[in-house]
Amino acid sequence: MPPDALFSATKPVSTVFAPSAEPRPAQANDSTPAFINFYFRTLDAVWRDHDWTSVVLLTETLLRCWKENRQVFLCGNGGSAANAIHLANDLLYGVDKHAGRGLRVTALPANASVLTCLANDLSYEDVFAQQLTVLSNPGDVLIALSGSGNSPNILKALTRARELGVTTFAILGFTGGRALELAEHPIYFPVHDMQVAEDLQTMVGHMAMQWLSRQPRG
Repeated sequence: MPPDALFSATKPVSTVFAPSAEPRPAQANDSTPAFINFYFRTLDAVWRDHDWTSVVLLTETLLRCWKENRQVFLCGNGGSAANAIHLANDLLYGVDKHAGRGLRVTALPANASVLTCLANDLSYEDVFAQQLTVLSNPGDVLIALSGSGNSPNILKALTRARELGVTTFAILGFTGGRALELAEHPIYFPVHDMQVAEDLQTMVGHMAMQWLSRQPRG
């Protein structure tokens, strides 16, 4: 099947994320260095048996947000902050390169002036929540990215978003932390490895981007 056929606009989103029927190798070939095999097995173990229902819901929510011209906000710290900025680019530009009609996206970690102002004048815990208070409207979407799910500014952003009527998703690793309960729609990967957890954030975002890029906006 050609790769584009997987993302045909005529296919339901559940088909796009259906597990492959093809067998997967238990590990890379024998000549692969041990550290690469270890990383491969860690990623494959969590990827293989994941329930993709929450990712399907994310893509469908983003499509509705796009059609209704609502906003999407992303937040995270450290590597997750970089992923938030990366995925904001993908949703703004990558989903509709030709017509230039991407989603209205804001990466909340992207403006260093705003971050340092809010951290200095309020607290670092408020750097995302305060931006949501100013910028968001009911019906918008927040995607929080966190390895641990316990960062105070992520938890406050999820809490504030729900108070503001903003739909909340969180892509999480490790135990999911407190964010697992605070997010309306958690996307949880039980992997105790920060780098793999961050890879999974990007992979979910890229899945959504590729599917959205093949959907009619209407």
